Amino acid sequence: MQTKIFHTMSSENILKVFGENVQKYRKEQHISQEKLAEFAGVHRTYIGMIERAEKNVTLRNMEKIAKALNIHITELLK
Repeated sequence: MQTKIFHTMSSENILKVFGENVQKYRKEQHISQEKLAEFAGVHRTYIGMIERAEKNVTLRNMEKIAKALNIHITELLK
């Protein structure tokens, strides 16, 4: 049996990590913030706020963004 060790991360840090990863994958795919918002079904300003870690994102919206980027949700939290 393998034991998993989870590191605690502050809410500010996890928002920053998530936002940086959204931006990284979006830019790698040459998608604008507006297009990503359209694909994910969220407001166009929401993506910018997430990328700047200004908005606390819900699990549902995390899933929508991951699907819009065609990646697994866990990739956005690494």
